[in-house]
Amino acid sequence: MNTIAVRQGKVVYQDGDTLIKVFDENDWSKSEILTEGLNQARIEETGLNIPKILKVGTVDGKWALMMEYIEGKNLAELMSEQPEKCDEYLELFVSLQKEIHTKKASLLTTLKDKMTRKISAADLKATIRYDLQLRLRELGVTNVVCHCDFKPENIIIKADGTPYILDWSHTNQGNPNVDAAITYILFKLDGKDTEAEKYLDLYCAKSAVEKEAVLKWIPVAAASKSAKTEGAKKEFLLNLAKSVEYLNI
Repeated sequence: MNTIAVRQGKVVYQDGDTLIKVFDENDWSKSEILTEGLNQARIEETGLNIPKILKVGTVDGKWALMMEYIEGKNLAELMSEQPEKCDEYLELFVSLQKEIHTKKASLLTTLKDKMTRKISAADLKATIRYDLQLRLRELGVTNVVCHCDFKPENIIIKADGTPYILDWSHTNQGNPNVDAAITYILFKLDGKDTEAEKYLDLYCAKSAVEKEAVLKWIPVAAASKSAKTEGAKKEFLLNLAKSVEYLNI
């Protein structure tokens, strides 16, 4: 097996046509790993281009997910290698996200429920958590598939140009504008402020929504994401979450 990525609490290997994601039991519970596999299987059923789950098992006593290995370059690599095509790639990126938002998977956990739990655990004053939970009550019942970790690194483009969407461990059903708020934050966390603004403009144009419809969810999304983030990135997210006190949208 070839090691292709080492991340917090997991190592990703390639074995021929199979990708194997091996989890550290100290960072991931059995239920979390099985839920990730189940969520990916549910997304397969929507017809989106994603790697298919082949097996859930163990490697050297550790839980692992085996899935199709998709050969290609991710969209972040292509944007870096071909900056002159960055706008074109961003168009594709938003189009793929919009395609996700046409799908439904009614057995997924709701984004509202997940965010409610995570905000309750956020390192914020009780008054701010209360304000965030009040805003979350406005979320409504839009129940389309939301990736919830949608970023260029999670799009693989095959040699024939076919795009595949990776990493469905955070997926939920919910409001697409919240999914867009998460993506906007992910660009910001990577220091890609220009791309963040271009993304938001393009998403709103393609979705025919006002920017405020996305911006209002940024404090909520940031607070939710802060629960499992550390260091400078956590401070950045907490500061965004605190803006709920001043953001009158």
